[in-house]
Amino acid sequence: MSAAPPGAGEGGGARRTLLFGRLFFGLRGAGLPVGVGEWMALMELLSRGVIAPDLTDFYRVARAVLIKHEAQFDTWDQVFTAVFGGGQLPTKAAEELLSWLEDPLPFPELTAEQLAALETLPLDELRRLFEERLAEQTERHDGGNKWIGTGGTSPFGHGGRNPAGVRVGGSGGSRSAIQIAGERRFRDYRSDRVLDTRQLAVALRRLRRLSRAEGEPELDVEESVDRTCKNAGFLELAFTPPRENQAKVLLLMDVGGSMTPFTRMVETLFSAASHLNHWKRFDHFFFHNCPYSRLFESVSSQKVTPTSEVVRDKPRDTFLIMVGDASMAPSELLSPYGAIDYFEHNETPGLKWLHLLRSHFTRSVWLNPIPAEHWRGYTLELIAQLFPMFPLTLNGLDQAVDHLVKRTHAPPPDLDPSLFRALW
Repeated sequence: MSAAPPGAGEGGGARRTLLFGRLFFGLRGAGLPVGVGEWMALMELLSRGVIAPDLTDFYRVARAVLIKHEAQFDTWDQVFTAVFGGGQLPTKAAEELLSWLEDPLPFPELTAEQLAALETLPLDELRRLFEERLAEQTERHDGGNKWIGTGGTSPFGHGGRNPAGVRVGGSGGSRSAIQIAGERRFRDYRSDRVLDTRQLAVALRRLRRLSRAEGEPELDVEESVDRTCKNAGFLELAFTPPRENQAKVLLLMDVGGSMTPFTRMVETLFSAASHLNHWKRFDHFFFHNCPYSRLFESVSSQKVTPTSEVVRDKPRDTFLIMVGDASMAPSELLSPYGAIDYFEHNETPGLKWLHLLRSHFTRSVWLNPIPAEHWRGYTLELIAQLFPMFPLTLNGLDQAVDHLVKRTHAPPPDLDPSLFRALW
């Protein structure tokens, strides 16, 4: 990194003004809520020499002052690189373009002669043309040989055929792309992704029930201010017993089978909950596909606890968090002895056990690691009617916690007896 601030030297003041103006309006143009007050605070830090004359230091301080949420780091990086690295400013058109590339059209087969006639461009020319198309394109394109789209011979897009191009969105097919647009360093910080243990713990920390407990009194600042005002400005302090979090949390996790691809996601959530030390009580159990008459304290050792015992011993105001993909054979939910484990011998259908859990615990949610746009399937839809369901992402967990701490909760719907008769 340069030892001098951006634009130092002869004419540096004008160039700095131009760069900073481009940064400010670039951030606003990319949809980031950067206010004038925050920007003036950054300028004051610069004028006072608080920020070292180093681009790396400016990057870190400016991001801390201007960016309000880690989900915005990705866009911040793009704008900063464009301003100080000579790149192109991101626009909302890029996000629209990715949405246009969903649901690609099928690609017609080409003859060997047609494939051989397709032009292969050098990488620098390919990148130049891609930037031009990205700036010029205003609508979705399918087929054709120029625009960013699907089902054509253009070197930009996906789902088509070109010997060497830039894939944008979609999945690889013929493995001929020489670059893939869309994967960036900060992608894991987007709020629709599962992040790290710390950020999940921050979301879970909002699960609390505060009540007064015995112990050394604490200063009540608001009450002290109120009493002092009523006392004509003469200081009067108010003390109250300490408040402790009385929240109790029960985490039930589906493990194995179709949940195996999501192991890391669930482990991250489990680690965040286990090490929080924020609740009065935290318990966890495992199940496979659906809880039946027993829950596993440890799957590897096959140590189990009867589900009825868990329901009997846990208070009704316990926060119940179910984690699973809710995907299984309908018989596992609706039939006696329908558990996927042949030796389970579940006389009571799984859906009735789920209804028992949902009925007993007045505050409950279901976290699903499958992206919400792919929530399809008979059993998933049945469970989503019973439990409020949220995706296992940072945004989804925030919404689930908001739901859990609401004051009022609707009781679960009654089970339709015809559901079970249909399979019996």
